[in-house]
Amino acid sequence: MKDFTILAHNYVRPEVQAMADFVGDSLELAQKAKLVTTEYLIFAGVDFMAEMAAIVNPSKKVIHPEPFSMCAMASRVTPEMILAARKDYPKAAVVTYVNSSAAVKAVSDIICTSANAVKVVNSLEEKQIIFTPDRNLALYVARNTDKQVIPVPALGCCPVHHSLTVQDIQDRLAEYPGAEVIVHPETIPEVQDVANFIGSTSAMARHAKTTTAKVIIVGTEVGMLTRLKKESPDKIFVAASPLLSCADMKMITVEKIEAAIRAKAPIVQVDPVIAEGARRALERMLAVS
Repeated sequence: MKDFTILAHNYVRPEVQAMADFVGDSLELAQKAKLVTTEYLIFAGVDFMAEMAAIVNPSKKVIHPEPFSMCAMASRVTPEMILAARKDYPKAAVVTYVNSSAAVKAVSDIICTSANAVKVVNSLEEKQIIFTPDRNLALYVARNTDKQVIPVPALGCCPVHHSLTVQDIQDRLAEYPGAEVIVHPETIPEVQDVANFIGSTSAMARHAKTTTAKVIIVGTEVGMLTRLKKESPDKIFVAASPLLSCADMKMITVEKIEAAIRAKAPIVQVDPVIAEGARRALERMLAVS
């Protein structure tokens, strides 16, 4: 497979992570891809992640093994919705979470990740921020800035993270008294309020290595436990809820990756005009970071 590099998101199946050359979040993987010399990149993740890899690496051929693997959050917002919000808030900047389509990124001012969302928003001169597409991350940012943060759409969310409840956390703590609770900022504010640590998947991985806690309840997609257990084998990691599983991520299988390698398809195609607009918003984020 010397012509191929396999990039796997933290949330895919353990056996897919095991066969990957790199495991990480979507932006980490897109950047890692710039360092490799193979002609083909196999992206094991949902649709927008493969799009991002193609945008960041225009000289490489990016293959998405399962085109039906789509992000439910990303599908909740369209470019037309962002353009309409701009008319309603003409002085606002548009900050778009990386979990979005290339077309939405292309009509945005700047991209952010869950790791740098607060830093990106605070770097802007505008006092009003249109934030898309995750309302929970928008509310997290609003708590950490003096700017007015306007979620678009008003009910945009990741259904997996949004499903986590305070009762789920309390149930796990009853099973594991004294455990530390770490959650993703895509969870609802009430869940964040009872957590010991809030952060992106990459931040969770770093935190797990340094915390003195021996048992950690993890409030993000269950696939992340594979990476956490591998990188911090001295700790016990417990899923905050058995419902924290993304069906679209789990569509990516070893068999589909092997078939994609044999066929050298399907290749991800992004309209050049859209790709350029999305790349511009991404580069602005990288300049801030």
